Amino acid sequence: MLEKVVSILFPVFAVVIAGFFVGKGFKPDMRHINRINIDLMVPCLVFTTLSVMPMGGEQNALFIAAVIAVLLPGILMIPACKILNISYKTWAPPQMFRNSGNLAIPLFGYAFGASAEAPAILLFVVSMMLHITVGLALLSNSEYRFHQIFKMPILIAALLALMFNFSGIIVWKPLNDGMVLVGSAAVPVMLISLGVQLTAIQWSGLGVGLLSTALSLATGAASFAVIYFFVPLPPEHLRMMLLFAMLPPAVMNFLFAERFQVGPDKVASMVLFGNFLTIVTLPALLIAAFAWF
Repeated sequence: MLEKVVSILFPVFAVVIAGFFVGKGFKPDMRHINRINIDLMVPCLVFTTLSVMPMGGEQNALFIAAVIAVLLPGILMIPACKILNISYKTWAPPQMFRNSGNLAIPLFGYAFGASAEAPAILLFVVSMMLHITVGLALLSNSEYRFHQIFKMPILIAALLALMFNFSGIIVWKPLNDGMVLVGSAAVPVMLISLGVQLTAIQWSGLGVGLLSTALSLATGAASFAVIYFFVPLPPEHLRMMLLFAMLPPAVMNFLFAERFQVGPDKVASMVLFGNFLTIVTLPALLIAAFAWF
């Protein structure tokens, strides 16, 4: 079992570590690269995957499970924030919106094989859509503009993919191959970007990072328990949801916290330490996933 977990995690962590040393050595400004990735590469990946993904009962159940895994931690954080006397706006979104892109897509691919790519993309799209709707509504108050969501390339790609999928329209093969080529660069760029971001860790935020990680695992475990008992999923999807529900916070949490000035320093510590601590949490979660299901 240990050898299997190492073989799954090594490629992911190796690329992240490479990104870390790139960040230390070259100190690149990743903003433009990340913008190209999220507005071009990721939409191509989303379209080429969802447009051919078989739709049916399993996918519907996985969609419901993803919504529960994202929204239920936000509900559970209401009493938690009152008990711990911490700000809901600062602490709740990182427990809701997890690293379903940079980390989950490559992780699920190595852990569960090529058949996991389409479900991983579906989980990522659901999480992303909820983040740019519910997440922004939580943070932005009167500044929130719902219509701006429909300008986002990733949403346009997802809607077009579903339209092509349900209508049975087949994309011209050379065009599809070009989009596959562009989309295939998305995951490596995500992992390198994550490694570069880890160079910004400030050890003074360790306490915040540890508390956030503990809350993330607790709320994620509660969400998975609800999914396990009430959403009918096959064993492979249950394994994926166990991991998905307890992933560390997404980097976008920091970008939104900075944009709306909702505890950006604390959120940065949650994101960076949460992802750093996956060297401990992910092996344990993978062992549990393969042992239980």
